[in-house]
Amino acid sequence: MAMQTHAGDPGAFRDFDLNRVPSPCFVVDEARLEQNLRVLADIQDRSGATVLCALKAFSMWDLAPLVSRYLSGVCASGLWEARLGREHYGGIVETFSAGYKADEMADIIALSDHIVFNTPAAKDRFLPMIRESGRAVHIGLRFNPGLPMGEDAKYDPAAPGSRLGTPLDQIDADALKGVDGLHMHTLCEQDLEPLLAIWDHIAPRIKELAPHLKWINFGGGHHITRTDYDREGLIAFLIRVRAETGLHCYLEPGEAVALDAGILVGEVLDVVENDGPNAILDISATCHMPDVIEAPYRPALMGEAGDIKLRLGGPSCLAGDVIGRYAFEQTPEIGARVAFLDQAHYSMVKTTTFNGVRLPALAVWNSTTDALRILREFDYQDFKGRLS
Repeated sequence: MAMQTHAGDPGAFRDFDLNRVPSPCFVVDEARLEQNLRVLADIQDRSGATVLCALKAFSMWDLAPLVSRYLSGVCASGLWEARLGREHYGGIVETFSAGYKADEMADIIALSDHIVFNTPAAKDRFLPMIRESGRAVHIGLRFNPGLPMGEDAKYDPAAPGSRLGTPLDQIDADALKGVDGLHMHTLCEQDLEPLLAIWDHIAPRIKELAPHLKWINFGGGHHITRTDYDREGLIAFLIRVRAETGLHCYLEPGEAVALDAGILVGEVLDVVENDGPNAILDISATCHMPDVIEAPYRPALMGEAGDIKLRLGGPSCLAGDVIGRYAFEQTPEIGARVAFLDQAHYSMVKTTTFNGVRLPALAVWNSTTDALRILREFDYQDFKGRLS
């Protein structure tokens, strides 16, 4: 069963001429991005929590000045994201990895304000190095609340047998030696109710551990910028946690930063008739939108309507490189443009050059001013340079 598409509002993209950009191309609306950032900044200001941008979901660093204007920093998944955060974003750089390489740790320490470890053993292994650096780095420990809330186990860090985070019942005062805060991340495209359920599950133990700590980080997966998200409830929750535990709260949304702020533009290359029409695009599920196959899920198509059902798929040799079946008023002509919605997050950072398929160009559009910037187009050297 495919995961539900929780977003997909075309917004101002309804009026965007798809022929203004190369194909394929990711187009980000910086006006919509700023709208999302204002929502997140309001949560931060009114709750007293600290909100960071998860670079794993959205790391278009051309827009780092805009992100940094509203949020307090970034969270990174390792050395290269930490370096990107330090070079282009202001504020806090928090780094978490399920496993750190010893030969990268000195650089991670130099770049990071917070370093979160997956296990007490990893923390103990690298804590002396951090102390010797002389940097005032906050040390965090990721815990696993043991309460699965996800729609799909592949995207649920609290699924049974998860490698992500130390089970909360294994964390005691000894495990917290040298630790400033606890970190969890168990949500995926979810609203407030799962977070409240997790808190009810873990609150007694967190309150016991709180005297040893300064902060708690509730991670990402919060769909805060979705119109139906209970933002007032989230603010009240964060204020309550601070009052009940004395711990400063952190959030690190990724998808919510760029929700509905981007599209992936492509064009029809050919149509194959086989048990109905199959349109071959220069957009590939496996190369450009891998979550379509991995989840799986069906991304929304801008302007979908009509009685003709077409399977849309990519140009790669993978038989399963199929995006989905979509409705059209008429069979599209060769060269016709299409656009998939809500593609600013994750898709852009997960692209590959499997089969030598061209990476989508990157563009920024401002729906308020209509200004358009083509940031980058990829060529053969980008493909060649990934191997040797």
